[in-house]
Amino acid sequence: MKALVTGAAGFIGSHVARCLLEDGHEVVALDDLSGGHLENVPAGAKWIQGSITDYDMLIALFDEERFEYVYHFAAYAAEGLSHFIRRFNYTTNLLGSTNLINLSILHRLRCFVFTSSIAVYGSAQVPMTEDITPHPEDPYGISKYAVELDLEAARKQFGLDYIIFRAHNVYGENQNTGDLYRNVIGIFMRQILSDQPLTIFGDGEQTRAFSYIGDVAPVMAQAALNPRAYGEVFNIGADTSCTVIELARIVSEAMGVEFRKIHLPRRNEVKHAYAEHSKVRRFFDVPPATPIEDGIRRMAEWVQRVGVRSSMPIGPTEVPLGSLER
Repeated sequence: MKALVTGAAGFIGSHVARCLLEDGHEVVALDDLSGGHLENVPAGAKWIQGSITDYDMLIALFDEERFEYVYHFAAYAAEGLSHFIRRFNYTTNLLGSTNLINLSILHRLRCFVFTSSIAVYGSAQVPMTEDITPHPEDPYGISKYAVELDLEAARKQFGLDYIIFRAHNVYGENQNTGDLYRNVIGIFMRQILSDQPLTIFGDGEQTRAFSYIGDVAPVMAQAALNPRAYGEVFNIGADTSCTVIELARIVSEAMGVEFRKIHLPRRNEVKHAYAEHSKVRRFFDVPPATPIEDGIRRMAEWVQRVGVRSSMPIGPTEVPLGSLER
């Protein structure tokens, strides 16, 4: 097949693009490099630098390439920060996605694979199962759920098939360690390389299920060729939870340093968050979960080899950070 992979210089997108190429498919890799890096793009992909918000560019790209499938990973994923960059959040995550959906309808694509987030569920809905009515609480989650609803409407109106994955706490090689607002494992590793103590919000007893990229990307890559999954939504990620403070110890050990920490005031966040994954196993061949110690060791080896990467700044916040928080 011939697929467009957006966000292909980023984290999940680069791994899915590699899996598609390994399976013999043709891949066009699109990214604006705002959070990704060119060296993440796998060899064999046709590279295009551009933004999903550039509709004219996308029109020309779809006309030229004649895609059969779209794998859409391009987004700015920062739940906590999204309150302060609403316009940027919705322009990138919602309007950019709508551009791709429009063109997928016009070109009669076979399937649109979209990576959403468990942020759509909101808080106090555990275990998170696909039959729960989403109630996102931040602009990031709202934008993701809006795209889900738009895909559902596009399928009913125009017959555009889709598959939605709600991923959570995915980590591994190619992750953006320069991001200050997300990806706690990457933040810990950056702090260690900068000889800083690891910052723990509250007592560190919050639990999350951290998912290694090697367990997630192959499932997403195979999705579009499974018509039985069309029109479905799947949670995807790890089943086993870990406290943040235990995670910090595991990261320190993997990086070969003494565990040093500093506790900061507790944030307004859910204490325990985990999802249920029996549905995705009914539809796809899901590999055995990588133990968190092994996955973090692999990521640590990569981080120590490439160092801390920087991200393109998004510009000033639209609402000053913290000034209007309640």
